[in-house]
Amino acid sequence: MPENEETKEPQENLQVGPQTNSGGPPDSPVASTSEDLEAIKTELASVKEAYAQAISKYLEAARALNAAIPQDVIAGQTIEEIDASVKKAKAIANAVKANLEAQAKEAKVPAGAPTRGEISLEGLSPREKIAAGIQQKGGIS
Repeated sequence: MPENEETKEPQENLQVGPQTNSGGPPDSPVASTSEDLEAIKTELASVKEAYAQAISKYLEAARALNAAIPQDVIAGQTIEEIDASVKKAKAIANAVKANLEAQAKEAKVPAGAPTRGEISLEGLSPREKIAAGIQQKGGIS
């Protein structure tokens, strides 16, 4: 069956395959992809900067909340690393504290003067023994 010119579809605007348009408008797929890539790179850089600032502030907060722990002990490049260093530092601090408390209990000295005990009479001469006996009974001093 022969085709009429009326039933033929115009095919002059149809293209098959990728469109390459050198020097064409910036709406081409290659131009928009490179613009998207640059936008993504810029956004990634800003996200990385914000993340670094957030980690820095988190590290400062962790150090401020744990003032009893030396600041150089709490460190890390991620939140997990900082949390792990805080946990480890607290464990060390608690162990040191327990050790110091145990040492303090061993060396505990009662407050005030010790109670007076009886004078040892060993090694005293008979005269000194008599003087000590008189002094204990409230005699002549």
